[in-house]
Order: sequence, then structure tokens, then C-alpha cells
Amino acid sequence: MDVNHINMQGGNCEPDRPAHPRIFPTCEAGKSDHQPGERSVDFPVSVVLPAGGTGERTGLQTPKQFCSFLGRPLISYTIQAFERVSWIQSIVVVVAKENVDLMTDIIQRFQHRKVRVVPGGSTRHRSICNGVLALGEGEEAAADRPKVVIIHDAVRPFVEEDFLYKIARAAKEQGAAGAIRPLVSTVIATTSEGYLDHSLERAKYRASEMPQGFTYDVIYEAYQRCSESDFEFGTECLHLALQYCGTNAKLIQGPPTLWKVTYKRDLAAAESIIKETLSQSACAVTGGSTQAVTLADALQKAVGALDMELDVIPDLMGENARYLLKEWNFIQVSVNRSCLSELEALLTDLEAANRALLHPLVVIWVHLSASDELSISERMAEPATIMDLAAAAKLRNILLYGIQLHQSKDTERWERSVLKVAEITSALIRERSPALVGQLLQA
Repeated sequence: MDVNHINMQGGNCEPDRPAHPRIFPTCEAGKSDHQPGERSVDFPVSVVLPAGGTGERTGLQTPKQFCSFLGRPLISYTIQAFERVSWIQSIVVVVAKENVDLMTDIIQRFQHRKVRVVPGGSTRHRSICNGVLALGEGEEAAADRPKVVIIHDAVRPFVEEDFLYKIARAAKEQGAAGAIRPLVSTVIATTSEGYLDHSLERAKYRASEMPQGFTYDVIYEAYQRCSESDFEFGTECLHLALQYCGTNAKLIQGPPTLWKVTYKRDLAAAESIIKETLSQSACAVTGGSTQAVTLADALQKAVGALDMELDVIPDLMGENARYLLKEWNFIQVSVNRSCLSELEALLTDLEAANRALLHPLVVIWVHLSASDELSISERMAEPATIMDLAAAAKLRNILLYGIQLHQSKDTERWERSVLKVAEITSALIRERSPALVGQLLQA
């Protein structure tokens, strides 16, 4: 084996430490956020996602691709990463026969529009082969058949469009292309008695990763020619292309975000990455009140110091309606008696936009009041009303929290209150905790 070639067992190596993706898909399912001038391709590309694994290494009864966090199964996040790419025409998800109905339900529930489900085989190669064959089925198969097929693990949710572009282009030009990463640990061989036999020079080897890309003809021919032993025990598609088609893959170093959810702790890491990505910005709606604008401007400065961007707008009308389609976090700043009607209007707008389908939205009602303006009965009614609104919103995957602060003429005290609101707001957005939904916190 060429010492500069890939390590064909690289998929079994401990993954890199979780890294944050440079770009995380934030658009609605089935809709691309591809912008004019970005990279594109002029040939048809399809994807095969093998998702038939049992997830034994996670130690969970549910296969890891179906484990949920933030209200969605892991595989839905991976599908979304491909579905948002405008030049990918279709996605085939290959699952165990007993999970076809479950996968179909996931597709329908999260409105994935480029996806079809195919029953898998008894091994990884048999499942991938089923997915490849499905791309060539039908009376008009020749016309619809993709030029390039990208194969990717269903449990690698953070693949980026720029890297997919590199793989697709290289696959079209070379016939095959694959992602590689530096080995994290030195690979050693042991004797049958459990002693060290020899080690490989780590600098000369690489871990083979996903995604991998092939022209349809190459991967189809490779599976037509491969042996039963390959089907039963093989794991490396690039090796089949080389052995049976003479196609030497172009190897491209991938980003750290290609890491694979393998162990239980990786599920927590994936959730943490998604939470952090969703919490990078927010939108404050003021209703145009002078006091609300003053408070929102002060919050904008305070949360900026906490590494969060905050846009301040008077309403969600006209051009400002775009925030309904791009933002995951909203702060409704209300003053005195104008309070709950503004909040209810915001929740109605968010429900109509259907934004909470893919990720839970956070809405924080920041109520500025003068303590002597509200009667005791009105103050007692507010927490109950917020709790009722939050319970209804939660059913639509909208997490509603409340923060109340009182107007103060003492500048120092007022600044402390604003800072506290900023800290609470930042924490609520970052944690997205269902346990605090409906609470009216005091600042």
C-alpha cells in the first residue's frame, strides 16, 4: 500500500474533537439559502445517506441516527445540510427495513422535500448499493440519473456546502473523490498475545472520512463487480472504485466539522454546537415606544459584550418581515399596559411563518413597568397569562420566557438592571431550556 494513501480503517479511529461549523443551515426544509454568486455546479448531483446502523457504540437502545435533541432526530439535521444546497437534486436515505416507516414519518414531519427512503441490506456496502441502484430505477432512469453520487454518513450532520462542492467537482473530473483527515492517534499492530508488533508513521497516513463522491458509472460498476466478501466485510467505497474500476480517488483534506457521532457524548456535543449556532443573534421588537427603544438600545450594547448580535426594529412589517424567516430568537420589549397584545401578535406572526419546524424558537418578553402603575390584581394576572401563552406556544416548538424590570430614576441601579436582563436573555437563548418556559423572571 502506498504510504501516502489513506488508512482504509480510518472510519474506526477516534474522531477529532467537535468543531463548530463555519456555516450551519438555518433555512426552512426543502428551501435553499444559496445566494447568487456562490459556488454551483452544472451537472446533476444526488446523495446516498446510509442510515442502517444499530448504534451499538452509543450504548443506547435507539440507533444514534434516530436519537433526538432540540426536538429533532439526528438524521434530520444531516438531511437538512444537504437539502439546503441548491445544486443537489435528490437524497436517498437507506435504512433498515424495520425503520422505513419511522424514517418516512421523519421526512413528513419535518417537511423534507428532496428525500426518498430505501430499505437497506444486511451490511454497509449492501445498503449503499441499494441506494445507488435506487438512483437509476424507473422508466426514465437514464435521463434522471445523476452524474455524481455523494455518499455520506447519516450521523455526520455538520458537512458544509463549500466542501461538498470540492468533492462533487473532483469526483466528476477524477471519477472518485474522498475526504481525509490527519490521524489523531498513532496506529499500531499487536501480536496474537497482545504485545506491540509495530506502529505506522502517523505523518504518512490519513483517516478516510465522509463525504465521498463518485461518478454514477464508477460506483455502479464497482458494486456490480465486487465480491461477496466485499459486500459482507468491506467498508471503504474508494477501495472498491480503485480495485474494480481502476479509479484512483482524489483525496481532499476536510475540515474538523466532518466528525462523526459515534458515542453517547457525541450526541451532547452535537446538541451543544447547534445551540451555540442558533444563539449567535437575536431580534428585538420595540413597537416604536420611546422607552422601549431606549431599553432595546441599552440591551443591544449589553448583549454585544456577551458575544451576541442584536438587531433592534420597531415591528415585523414590510422589510422587517425578513427577520421572521432568518432569525431564531426574538425579544419583545413592551412598556406598561401595551404589553401582552404585542407579545400575542409576535407569537401569531411566528406561527404563521412556520419557523419552529426545524429548530425551537426562543421568544423573550421583556416588560418594562413603573411599579406604581399596575394594580395588585394586574400584577398577579401577568404570570398566569404568560404561563398560558407559553404552554400554547410550546406545542408549536416556541419557547416563551418572561423578564420583568421596573423603571428606575437611579442611573446606577438602572444600568445594573439592564445588565441583568442582558445576562438572563443570553442564558435563556443559549440554553433553550424547556424547564423555564412560562416563567416570569425579575431583573
